[in-house]
Amino acid sequence: MAPKVSYTCSSMFFLLLSLSSLYISHAHYPQSSEENRPSPLSFLTKLIDTTHKGHEADGLSELKKYLANLGYIDHTNPTIQTHLNDDVFDDTLETAVRKYQEFYNLQITGRLDKETVKQLQEPRCGLPDFHPNANLTSFVHNWTGALYTYLGTTWPPGKRNLTFSYPESFRDDAKLPMALAFGRWITVSPFNFEYRSDFGSADVKVSFETRDHGDGSPFDGPNGILAHAFWPTDGRMHFDAEENWTPYVAKGSYDLQTVGLHELGHILGLGHSQDPKASMFAYFQPGERRDLNEDDIRGIQTLYPN
Repeated sequence: MAPKVSYTCSSMFFLLLSLSSLYISHAHYPQSSEENRPSPLSFLTKLIDTTHKGHEADGLSELKKYLANLGYIDHTNPTIQTHLNDDVFDDTLETAVRKYQEFYNLQITGRLDKETVKQLQEPRCGLPDFHPNANLTSFVHNWTGALYTYLGTTWPPGKRNLTFSYPESFRDDAKLPMALAFGRWITVSPFNFEYRSDFGSADVKVSFETRDHGDGSPFDGPNGILAHAFWPTDGRMHFDAEENWTPYVAKGSYDLQTVGLHELGHILGLGHSQDPKASMFAYFQPGERRDLNEDDIRGIQTLYPN
């Protein structure tokens, strides 16, 4: 596939506008005073190696809901629903923990061991690893060693020119990182992206949101769920406004380009990858910059061959 590396004229203008905005405005967004706040799942630390099936411990109901939101527990099952609010380490939770450990290549114990809790507490994307639209029961292996997954929906044939927009309140210093993320997907896929000033009519709508913002997936504050996006053809992408974001790589902050690149993969139909080096890996570290790797590129090119 020949890479398509150019923006439309309006998008190139927007890119240049974003460049100038970066230097004017990024100082308006100081580092968050909560950047060292522990993970919303920090309570799991006290449960390491002490809690397993049959035990009862404070906080297990929160863990059940968290894993349900990530697709590891079927919260639509009436029988399971009745136990989501209790703090019992039951069969459902053990199965979910084992499935989580398998996906992230951890030792499969069904217990809250040190490595499992450490992974759970890392900041991540909020989209489920096992998405209900995809009905995934196993990982997708379209080539030897492939670790990517799909969300189960795609943009229709002939819809390869997508418009994107931001609300008026959007951070100026986030526009350049997002433009670069759009441009990166252009180089490896059949898609082009064009900026549109009318936010409501754009195919891709990018915004900063806080806590419960009306989409059924509330944010949980600093160092938890960083961002999420919706599958084709919904087009919504949300960053948690309470996180410490920067338009460049910096200690103690999250790189807008890295997370934006990941969320755009969801917008196009890619799910989470098991490859920690892939852009589509669900977890992020402060001060980290990730680019598309072979797994991401093969994933998008298999999903959209032309």
